Amino acid sequence: MERRTIGAAALGVGAVGLGCMPMSWAYTGSQQRGERSLRAVHAALDAGSTLLDTADMYGPFTNELLLGRALRERRADAFVSTKVGLLLGDQHMVANGRPGYVRRACDASLRRLQTDVIDLYQLHRADPEIPVEETWGAMADLVSAGKVRALGLCAVGARARRRSGGDPHEQTIRQLERVQQVFPVSAVQAELSVWAPDALRTLVPWCEARGVGFLAAMPLGSGFLTGTLTPGQGFEADDARARHPRFTAEMMAANQPVVAGLRRVAARHGEGATPAAVALAWVLRQGRHVVPVPGTKRPEWAVQNAGAAALSLTEADLAEIAALPAALGSWD
Repeated sequence: MERRTIGAAALGVGAVGLGCMPMSWAYTGSQQRGERSLRAVHAALDAGSTLLDTADMYGPFTNELLLGRALRERRADAFVSTKVGLLLGDQHMVANGRPGYVRRACDASLRRLQTDVIDLYQLHRADPEIPVEETWGAMADLVSAGKVRALGLCAVGARARRRSGGDPHEQTIRQLERVQQVFPVSAVQAELSVWAPDALRTLVPWCEARGVGFLAAMPLGSGFLTGTLTPGQGFEADDARARHPRFTAEMMAANQPVVAGLRRVAARHGEGATPAAVALAWVLRQGRHVVPVPGTKRPEWAVQNAGAAALSLTEADLAEIAALPAALGSWD
């Protein structure tokens, strides 16, 4: 697989990563089977998807424990990315950016992941009660201590600015400018896909101009852009899509033209090309610093996602995707 680099330290990863969250949290709990998920991790690594993205809150904790079982055997093959700063409470999430907590959380993640160093440690959310510089300084100390190789930041929620027509990533960029004065940012993670292209306005260019990697979260639109979901099929109660406005039967039906367009492009690339591969290839074309991180818990889909790195979209393909209707329905 093609290799891409993250940050000024030029940390090398496969062009397509693996999001591990669905294996343990937020998606279809009845399908979260540990052994199959382990096979998915191994299949991704075999296919060149070296970046494994997790977080301590996924589960919580169980996703890191699962990943640790694979890393025990294949640490040298993997680029490990995990996150800190969010605590999962009863029906809500709370940010914690206190330096002491960050240090303890890192040690706990290292134990669960069964490794002595985290390749990319990301701040999941800034704590509104703690200056972000203090949190980032504690994370930088972990780099000095040899426990972490590089630091990243996840984009904050943007629903209010998106609804008002403002830049949805204005707050994230302000945070980035602040923490960059403390210690270099190697990567930023935010949603980017054919049906959620907001990050292309300012956030992706900000990263490119500064040599910062961009990890594209939800590049397959939480499964919608694969073309495998049927309007009205319903989701289990513990699946986040059961409460997502874009996954009502009405909105899924209304947004089928987006999938149909991806399917047309895939058909031009012959047998084996899928809407999902086209969606990932589109993300890859948004910059050499961009690495899509599609999530899955199935080995066969991990292999298919990795294969998207070999799909070369033409200018005609890109023009057809650009002409697709904007997705209907709220993001949040």
